[in-house]
Amino acid sequence: MDFSPEGFPEFFDRAPVIRVRDPLSDFLGAARDGVLEYRYADAVKLAGHSCPTVASAFLMTRTALAALYGKELPQRGGVRVEVRDPAQEGVTGVIANVVALVTGVTVDTGFKGLAGRFDRRGLLAYDVDVPGELRFTRLDTGAAVTVSAQLQWVAGDPRIGELLRPCLAGSAGADEQALFRSLWQDRVRRLLCDHADDPQVLVLAAG
Repeated sequence: MDFSPEGFPEFFDRAPVIRVRDPLSDFLGAARDGVLEYRYADAVKLAGHSCPTVASAFLMTRTALAALYGKELPQRGGVRVEVRDPAQEGVTGVIANVVALVTGVTVDTGFKGLAGRFDRRGLLAYDVDVPGELRFTRLDTGAAVTVSAQLQWVAGDPRIGELLRPCLAGSAGADEQALFRSLWQDRVRRLLCDHADDPQVLVLAAG
């Protein structure tokens, strides 16, 4: 597996980039015109690991924002996100954290705002009956979309399961560990680089 000078797998640099405009960032002078770029490496730094779940959360966010905003820059802090599953179930929290990184949404721990503006609280909800994994709704227009990731269409190498057990047990040799890491990240690579715009994998519907 090849790594970039930053120490990440080289394909991270080939993954899609999400650009947004954050009015709070603009107001406080944190970024020129409030424009921020989020790369897959940012999601990995947040999660502490790279896996299909982290990649799919990044791509679902990208897909939903593109559908809602078209050629406009999506507004960070300008959407509400509803999650189908309870916060503590499975990988729901991991997905929501990545979504929140890009969109700024929080349940009740976000920025409280300034004079009634830029409040990031109350924009994330869990355990909501939505027809997809996530529903994104624009606060200004009310337009909404749902998005789900069908990761079964980007299957992992069968050897991953065989190698996982000895790697977890600490009995795998160096070659086995290297192969496991390579195969694991190859699935992430295929998801990010080959299927980022695949409607069979990233299923979008009206909200």
